[in-house]
Amino acid sequence: MQNDTETPFAVVTGASSGIGYELARQFAEHGFDLLVTAEDDTIEDASGRLRTLGAKVDTVSADLAEYDGVETLYERIRSSGRPVDAIAINAGVGVGGPFIENDLDAELNLIDLNVVSVVHLAKRVTRDMVARNEGRILFTSSIAAEGPAPFEAVYGASKAFVQSFAEALRNELKDTNIVVTALQPGATETNFFHRAGMEDTKVGAGRKSDPADVAREGFEALMAGKDHVVSAMAKEEAMVAMGKVVPEKVAAAQHRKLSEPGSAEKSANG
Repeated sequence: MQNDTETPFAVVTGASSGIGYELARQFAEHGFDLLVTAEDDTIEDASGRLRTLGAKVDTVSADLAEYDGVETLYERIRSSGRPVDAIAINAGVGVGGPFIENDLDAELNLIDLNVVSVVHLAKRVTRDMVARNEGRILFTSSIAAEGPAPFEAVYGASKAFVQSFAEALRNELKDTNIVVTALQPGATETNFFHRAGMEDTKVGAGRKSDPADVAREGFEALMAGKDHVVSAMAKEEAMVAMGKVVPEKVAAAQHRKLSEPGSAEKSANG
């Protein structure tokens, strides 16, 4: 049996459910020990399921939208005494609806989690990776990063930040042995749309990708050293491709058809 120094070690944030849990499962199935985190006690249930795969799994319950939450996680990483071979910076949240009506605190919390904590945690972990010239970083971005996202205005902007940040960091580290990969999921069958208040939208009510498939594609891209991977249904991939060539006002109009409140009923009624 391998000891801790021989077994690779991965950290996954937002790992209690959805894409984050499935990413943790990918690492566990491929021989990694894990440190997983989420903001509530459901992370303990998730870690129990991950342990059945043979991985050593430690947990941290921390709200990464808070500065102290990120520092708590990083302290646990340091206290493990193990180098981070891979980290999936995945934790995120959405807020749907008209910007002028959405709760300000909810949107500022989104920015703290989707943007501020990403920079904070990446700063801590990347410096350690650079010091030993080894490591892999997977950022969960979104296909929403590719253009304006009406009725998800702050969420879409946050993911555009993550995408740009990941690509810039990858370029800065191109002469090292550190891999940086951005995972861009499309609509995925998770709790995201319920939490974001988007169940009455066309995208929220429509068919979605399996989070296990999204995580597998993200893991494989990270291990292959790719810069990014779009993991989405064919129609969404076509929209991503179109969004790269059409004016942003056209891309915004297309996104609006999917995300406008009540668009699920409009779509059903033709």
